[in-house]
Amino acid sequence: MFGKILIANRGEIACRVIKTAKKLGIATVAVYSEADREALHVELADEAVPIGPAPSRESYLAMDRIIDACRKTGAQAVHPGYGFLSENEVFARRVEEEGIVFIGPKHYSIAAMGDKIASKKLAIEARVNTIPGHNAPIDSAEQAVEIARGIGYPVMIKASAGGGGKGLRVAFADRDAFDGFTSCRNEARASFGDDRVFIEKFVEEPRHIEIQVLGDAHGNCVYLWERECSIQRRHQKVIEEAPSPFISASTRRAMGEQAVALAKAVKYQSAGTVEFVVGRDQSFYFLEMNTRLQVEHPVTECITGLDLVEMMLRVAAGEKLPFTQADLKRDGWAIECRINAEDPLRGFLPSTGRLVQFQPPKADIVAAGEPASGGVRIDTGVYEGGEIPVYYDSMIAKLIVHGADRPDAIERMRSALNAFVIRGVASNVAFQAALLNHPRFVAGQFNTGFIAQEYPEGFRGATAGEDGTRVLVCAAAVIHRRVRERAARISGQLPGHEVGVPTEFVVRIGEAGYRIDVRPAAGGYTLECEGATHTLITGWRLRDTRFEAHLDGRPLVLQVDRVGLHYRLMHDGVSVDATVISPRADELLRKMPVKPPPDLSAFLLSPMPGLLVDLAVKEGDEVKAGQRLAVIEAMKMENVLLAHADSVVEQVLASQGDSLAVDQPILRFAGAT
Repeated sequence: MFGKILIANRGEIACRVIKTAKKLGIATVAVYSEADREALHVELADEAVPIGPAPSRESYLAMDRIIDACRKTGAQAVHPGYGFLSENEVFARRVEEEGIVFIGPKHYSIAAMGDKIASKKLAIEARVNTIPGHNAPIDSAEQAVEIARGIGYPVMIKASAGGGGKGLRVAFADRDAFDGFTSCRNEARASFGDDRVFIEKFVEEPRHIEIQVLGDAHGNCVYLWERECSIQRRHQKVIEEAPSPFISASTRRAMGEQAVALAKAVKYQSAGTVEFVVGRDQSFYFLEMNTRLQVEHPVTECITGLDLVEMMLRVAAGEKLPFTQADLKRDGWAIECRINAEDPLRGFLPSTGRLVQFQPPKADIVAAGEPASGGVRIDTGVYEGGEIPVYYDSMIAKLIVHGADRPDAIERMRSALNAFVIRGVASNVAFQAALLNHPRFVAGQFNTGFIAQEYPEGFRGATAGEDGTRVLVCAAAVIHRRVRERAARISGQLPGHEVGVPTEFVVRIGEAGYRIDVRPAAGGYTLECEGATHTLITGWRLRDTRFEAHLDGRPLVLQVDRVGLHYRLMHDGVSVDATVISPRADELLRKMPVKPPPDLSAFLLSPMPGLLVDLAVKEGDEVKAGQRLAVIEAMKMENVLLAHADSVVEQVLASQGDSLAVDQPILRFAGAT
């Protein structure tokens, strides 16, 4: 086994590799950019080496600097994690040529699977199911139309070097095929420097299901079951689970055996993933092979009890796999939610800044699949008080649960999401909670179009039903009662004017008001709300964002923030502002006029925190509707801001190169007041 390894990555995956290396007694070397000087992976590693400026092309993608760091520190091997250089066959080959072990597949395996056209040919040779299509580069839009007609619509037009949804179009008719070919080719050339495009049959109601494989240098290879990855937004995975609630045992076995056949065909050594698209009739077809550790590997670890990073290290050190396919067993059900720094209510735009609060739910799984009875696992590369930089991906953490079966795992995940406190940056926790409570997800009736189908206008927050509203009303009333109890205990109050603790309240949520009576009881409170009696027991303190209680004997976890005179409550993806007042105050409040929100239409506001990389206008310029005004960049995403109407720029309020906050004014147009 190695004495020292270098992790050529950052964030969550770097911390994950360090954890296993420490367990095995292996010294670790972290590399970091200037933006990551105080990052968690730097703190956890035994050594840390700076490798350049914040942009990844000058640091985490700089092969020479990473190899030089290996030489300087004496690292015997490199773990690439995922992303960055993890599937770069040039990097793998250069590392091998330096006498350093690449903790992953050999460079020739990466090369074989890195090209979609070449990998499909290999799959056919290995007798792996492939999607019907034209498996050669297409020269013209006219040829694309002819081929599409031959295959039969709908078809997918795909860039050979594509990924992450780029260089991909679906065509349902000749015009779609003609235009899609041109767009796909241009996008592929701009994004990947490779404009080769091919066409294949589009599978309707598709599911994205992948098989985890593990091979060694001695010709052994096994599959570690499947992961269901169909819950996606814009081709990016959001929720993953293992096993899949959809496929049968026979389909599972067939997919696993074909994945192993493909891995053996390229002499695969390490952990890898063979991705399939699965139709509604359980027909399945090879998509691609990811020659690295996947983001969602923890769900496989939970159901197998294996540490995949440890397996990668042992295989890279020359060891044989310590088990055969017959030895492998599945235990329970696991689900992973990707917790990202993005604002679902603003079209999932990136959110950056300081993590003012970072309080994950209590983790009781500290290693792969332990304890076997199930629990919660947190994989993260951040800490409370740390920064979410603008230069890299938006992942804050991976929240993983392991349960006895799927309903148990779903319930554990719901509770964990309700308890996950993140403040200072926006996160997708509420969106994830809404997905976990969606009837189609609970029933397992979904495909890769699920999010687009259910949220065609974007996510606007979940809506509480009658039972959910009652839970929020009870919680708000008890929270306010605790606030009043605390105020009543403050010393030095003017005699005769002390703060009282009433029992009758009205909880206002939106336009609705709910009368509720709150009285102390053993260990908690008895509540009379709209003709029903409830018991709520809690040890909540005013400083706690997480509100934990038992309502009518059932555990309850929600989050609360004080916002002015309101309590902002978040539970199961629902966020409401509750005002708790006396019945008399409620009577008077109903007579008050509603204050309209300010008119901000004369301003161009930044929709997200980020860098103002381009400002296309100046004071006095006339602009037309749809005209490009500015570009903001954050987390590998460019957001182009356009004029909504014809106007004149009256004032420029920001400069190119400025770091902007959410809703920070950039321009003011004529007519602003």
